Amino acid sequence: MMTTDLWMLVWTAVLCLGLTIPYGVGRVMSPGGNEWGFGNRDTDLPVPTWVGRAVRAHLNLLENLSVFAILVLVAHVSGHANATTALGATIFFWARVAHAATYIGGIVYARTGMFFIGLVGEIMILRQLF
Repeated sequence: MMTTDLWMLVWTAVLCLGLTIPYGVGRVMSPGGNEWGFGNRDTDLPVPTWVGRAVRAHLNLLENLSVFAILVLVAHVSGHANATTALGATIFFWARVAHAATYIGGIVYARTGMFFIGLVGEIMILRQLF
């Protein structure tokens, strides 16, 4: 059965896939972007600053996705999934959406806040395992 926790994990994976689009478009729209993309990428491509932030937002989600996935899956398999884990997973997902938007947008303090709100969601799940 697909619980809220599992759906949030799926939607986080969709977000992770989708975060490649902004920086892909930014690279293609840059002068020489197509050639660079199809080439060996031996040199740096000059891109707008937001493109670099989009790459880093994607990498940050990749770094955090494994911990989130482990927590959600262990809670589900062990029978510890409940309303608190569902809320934690939902908080994590929406915080990561906001984190990506604020990171790409260059909103420094809000970005950090969204990261920590997502961490709170993970901690909510983790606490249910003990």
